[in-house]
Amino acid sequence: MNIAAPNLSHPRIFASPLARRIAKEAGLDLSSLTGSGPHGRIIERDVKSALSGGARKAAPEARPVSLAEAPSAEITRKFYAADSYEEVPHDSMRKAIARRLTESIQTVPHFYLDVDCEIDALLRLREEFNAAAPKRGDGSPEWKTSVNDYIVKALALALQRVPEANVTFTPEAMLKHKASDIGVAVAIPGGLITPIIRNAQAKTVREISDEVRELAGRARERKLKPQEYEGGVSAVSNLGMYGIKNFSAVINPPQSTILAVGKGEQRMVVKNGAPSVATIMSVTLSCDHRAVDGALGAELLAAFKTLIEQPMGLFA
Repeated sequence: MNIAAPNLSHPRIFASPLARRIAKEAGLDLSSLTGSGPHGRIIERDVKSALSGGARKAAPEARPVSLAEAPSAEITRKFYAADSYEEVPHDSMRKAIARRLTESIQTVPHFYLDVDCEIDALLRLREEFNAAAPKRGDGSPEWKTSVNDYIVKALALALQRVPEANVTFTPEAMLKHKASDIGVAVAIPGGLITPIIRNAQAKTVREISDEVRELAGRARERKLKPQEYEGGVSAVSNLGMYGIKNFSAVINPPQSTILAVGKGEQRMVVKNGAPSVATIMSVTLSCDHRAVDGALGAELLAAFKTLIEQPMGLFA
């Protein structure tokens, strides 16, 4: 067990909670007082006596940098006629989403990298894998994987191949993770939540599929525990099923990256100098520049592209 050494430059001041509150409200420096309570503890009468005698005030604390705030509801309402809208109060989830993403975009230096991935081989592999699933008693297949399940696996393995990107930034140090814990964005009524697939690099695509389905179901019922959606090193946000071709996602701290996935669509490409049709999926990697530099982000995205285009590597 590691025990922290005492802070000799800032010795602990023993004072009652009431004495601390009165001193804080008055801006009084408790270190200038001598306590009259048991074992020299500073109590209420010591603080009041000091204040009446003009004791030294504490130096004002540096105020933390505040985040920019949106215009007030009152100001925003003035742009619209009173009978032209319905006002729906924010629930706790929407407030939390607004706060966290505002903090992210204002405090995390984002940059974006995008690449096109050819996914015809992946689609064939998925079709064959799902076709091999045995039937249950009711005739339904034992498993049915989605393209997103393979994307989660590919991102987890890519982070293992590029371990310098499998990190979290802190002001004191970089946290280099052993596991690749991947969040999966799930839309639910009133907002979205990102449950975490822990150790995704060590799980099969089928295990990831089952876990995503189970976590997403409980997310929609708002039954997730905090440890099931907090943390992680990266995430996948997939809007391809809505027909979105490409987009950029906002990083969810403390994660360092997030992969935005667009729809797979047939496009004309050039192969061996001749035009050809291939199914292409565009992805955009958002990176925290404090943790993942441009070349490192490009290396991570290249590893992901290789795994998606040569999907047998997902089963190695």
